[in-house]
Amino acid sequence: MKINVGLLVSYDYQFLKQSLPLIYKDSDRIVLALDENYNTWSGNKFEIDDEFFTWIKKFDTENKIEFYRDDFYDPNLTAIQNETRERTMLSNYFGAGTWYIQIDSDENFVNFSSFVAALRSKSHYLVNPEKNKVQICLFFVNLFKKVDGGYLYVANPLEPFTCATNYIDYKTARVTYARKVYLPFFVVHNTWAREESEIYFKLKNWGHNNDFDVDKYFNFWKNVTKSNYKDFTNVHPVEGKKWKKLEFCPGNNLTEVIDYFKTTKRITISPLYIFGKNSAQKIKHL
Repeated sequence: MKINVGLLVSYDYQFLKQSLPLIYKDSDRIVLALDENYNTWSGNKFEIDDEFFTWIKKFDTENKIEFYRDDFYDPNLTAIQNETRERTMLSNYFGAGTWYIQIDSDENFVNFSSFVAALRSKSHYLVNPEKNKVQICLFFVNLFKKVDGGYLYVANPLEPFTCATNYIDYKTARVTYARKVYLPFFVVHNTWAREESEIYFKLKNWGHNNDFDVDKYFNFWKNVTKSNYKDFTNVHPVEGKKWKKLEFCPGNNLTEVIDYFKTTKRITISPLYIFGKNSAQKIKHL
């Protein structure tokens, strides 16, 4: 079973220099989806420096990486509809009979090799997938903001997300309505720990940009600091309670943060928790 991974390339393409090396060794094929007109899902333009393409060529020593260029922006659709459309097109690009793994440029695997081993052990789901649809769910450690000496991250609760599916039927972004199979792996998601200008651009072009007051949330985010973060709860921009609590972790950059979570075991996912989540899904989809 080959490990094929699709990644979306857009305005935050520079983050691929951090996330790609974490999955490169254990992947067989990596496809980077890039809008041929350099449009975001909201129809705004972005630019990519030529240096990035030079870096990809130099980095790709095993010739695993390819670009898939297409028109991923439809002006008749909302941003989230365009996101879902692009993800569907990307998975279709891989062809049938595989796991459809999708990772965003700002998503950093802590232990991709172990995830791959777990996925290989579930290759039976690739037999008649239409009759046995599943989506593989992992967990985000969401970085909220870079502050003096480290990062603020969402500590409670860990946010599950769909990382792979055996059948292409996306409903919203990567999410399908198939049974969820939870695995005990997490991904450091550099969702908001960016420069102010980057955050504002992301908020304006995010798939959920019509679901909340962008300017109000941006001003809130700017005012959260290392000294006052404990004063805030329910900080998710769309569904507040998804991010109930912020914590601090040391680190001068993403590499140090990823190493911190990997070596300190600060965040763990218990086998009992995974068993409970998967048992509930089996009952739900009887």
